[in-house]
Amino acid sequence: MGVGGQQTEAAVVFSWEEVQKHCSRNDRWLVISRKVYNITQWAKRHPGGSHVIGHYAGEDATEAFTAFHPDQTFVQKFLKPLLIGELAATEPSQEGNKNAAIIQDFETLRTQVEKEGLFKAKPLFFCLHLSHILLLEALAWMMVWYWGTSWTLTLLCAVMLATSQAQAGWLQHDFGHLSVFKKSKWNHLVHKFVIGHLKGAAASWWNHLHYNHHAKPNVLSKDPDVNMSGIFVLGSVQPVEYGIKKIKHMPYNHQHQYFFLLGPPLLVPVVFNLQNLNVMISRRSWVDLAWYLSFYIRYFSCYVPLYGFFGSVALNLFVRFLESHWFVWVTQMNHLPMNIDHDKNRDWITMQLQATSNIEKSFFNDWFSGHLNFQIEHHLFPRMPRHNYHLVAPRVRALCDKHGISYQMKTLWQGMTDVVSSLKTSGDLWLDAYLHK
Repeated sequence: MGVGGQQTEAAVVFSWEEVQKHCSRNDRWLVISRKVYNITQWAKRHPGGSHVIGHYAGEDATEAFTAFHPDQTFVQKFLKPLLIGELAATEPSQEGNKNAAIIQDFETLRTQVEKEGLFKAKPLFFCLHLSHILLLEALAWMMVWYWGTSWTLTLLCAVMLATSQAQAGWLQHDFGHLSVFKKSKWNHLVHKFVIGHLKGAAASWWNHLHYNHHAKPNVLSKDPDVNMSGIFVLGSVQPVEYGIKKIKHMPYNHQHQYFFLLGPPLLVPVVFNLQNLNVMISRRSWVDLAWYLSFYIRYFSCYVPLYGFFGSVALNLFVRFLESHWFVWVTQMNHLPMNIDHDKNRDWITMQLQATSNIEKSFFNDWFSGHLNFQIEHHLFPRMPRHNYHLVAPRVRALCDKHGISYQMKTLWQGMTDVVSSLKTSGDLWLDAYLHK
């Protein structure tokens, strides 16, 4: 193949040195299974967003490609026109800074667990999970409809709705990762229903944000989850960089304290709501907007007769406030205390393990976190149904032990306290650099 997918008599071969030159916004190549693709123009049409595929420009994307795409044969029809050549026979399959032995062992493990059926979902599990969400929603409304809207019952109603919202958040996460149905289109359809109608958010917003996180977790400028817009400094690298440059948007040495005011209380009710509206309107995601509006039509139809319009708005904001605390602590305890740095282009398993940690298994921890207490396994196998994480975890740990990769396991309490202590450590690093460097 020639440049742009034109047929030539002889295959074009490239070295890694040549591939790595094509990593700019307007010139992007990547490698999948030794084949070289020019994705410069097509990246804008990538269903997962241009950023997630662009993060691998100039790199080998084989492991990420395998992790994210359930039907690789189907995807090949999109890749074929982008093929411009292949790696020269003398070139290794991965860049020199990646560990080929780890990559091979992990691919063997992935193949084994697929053969054992660990990527097959149990429909009953997800039906029961959806049922308990709908039951909580119904009971919360029936309680205040039948017994009245006293402060005590309203508070109990808010707690039940927040629980339902948090659990619906974990359920939409399952469908968003294509881990329930065999066919992607069914996952996408139910994902829109759960995140749109049950939660009042946009599937397109979640997809573009979350897949970027999985592609390059805890990588500054690539993972949106560590893009704190100058409000917080994270890890050990960013605080020093900010300090040396004398950047002081906030008193970062106190960020472990103001985190309790700006983080958990505001993320879902303020930041996420504004982001959703911006994405739906700016990208003209009218289907997502329709699902989003269906949530609020249903919600206000139920609660305006009981609380009035402004009372219903206040109740919804309070529910979001409670849900936000739940969401922030669960999602940050696995990542925030871990390594946060610029892109080092590590192999898949090393990159994911440096950025993730696990919380001990228990019935409560599994339910409370939507099985994201198995964050390591989820990041290594993002399409695996969550009820199977505990089955693959011992083999992941054994693989990590074999290659000397740290596999961190914590209690729920330790995971939460580590969020605060890591913020304090980062803030202290910033202050030292700001004053002395």
